[in-house]
Amino acid sequence: MNKPFKFKQFTVKQDQCAMKIGTDGVLLGAWVPISNEVTSVLDIGAGTGVIALMAAQRSNAELIDALEIDEGAYEQAVDNFEASPWGDRLFCYHASFQEFVQEIEDTYDLLISNPPFYAEDYKSANAERDLARFQDALPLDHLIIGAVKLLSEQGKLALIIPFKEEEQLLAIAKQVGLFPEKITRVKGTPTSEVKRSMLLLGFKENDMVINELVIENARHQYTDEYSDLTKEFYLKM
Repeated sequence: MNKPFKFKQFTVKQDQCAMKIGTDGVLLGAWVPISNEVTSVLDIGAGTGVIALMAAQRSNAELIDALEIDEGAYEQAVDNFEASPWGDRLFCYHASFQEFVQEIEDTYDLLISNPPFYAEDYKSANAERDLARFQDALPLDHLIIGAVKLLSEQGKLALIIPFKEEEQLLAIAKQVGLFPEKITRVKGTPTSEVKRSMLLLGFKENDMVINELVIENARHQYTDEYSDLTKEFYLKM
């Protein structure tokens, strides 16, 4: 699991990161709409930095920042950024999201986050992994409220969360004036339950697009939609 993960245009080292490269981060990084108007991006809870690297590959945004609280993961993201073709556009801050929101005056056109998922009480013996996986460090309401301060007027927030948390997140977002523009619900196979929701939120209450994405038809038989989404990144797609 500690081997570097090779993508088509960059390589991600992950030996210092509690949370390794996973489907969720790559899916979000490939799915998030990035228009030509986006000049600044922030990856919240960067881990290895994979989402910021994908944003750099997909866009001409001049400023792509990342934020990571864990020291090992922060150092890893910095190394991965420097080794990439887009090192001059990528920068990582070592801070908590709450600190960052209080100190930064700039705004971003796009915020992307694959936030900690597990709100349950269960903890493992690995403190770094717990920090990466549990909501203690970054509860969803903190993320949504902080995002309002960091977004530019036309800015968007993109997230991937467990489907069971979608309703609660949308309720919090509505309270602070953020509305869903696009929701993609993710299933492992055609017959499995929806596991994840990918959401794009903005300040305008427009018509919302809701669709579904199935990853595999059968074991290792990826759907056309999933292949199309990730083919610019995965070597074998």
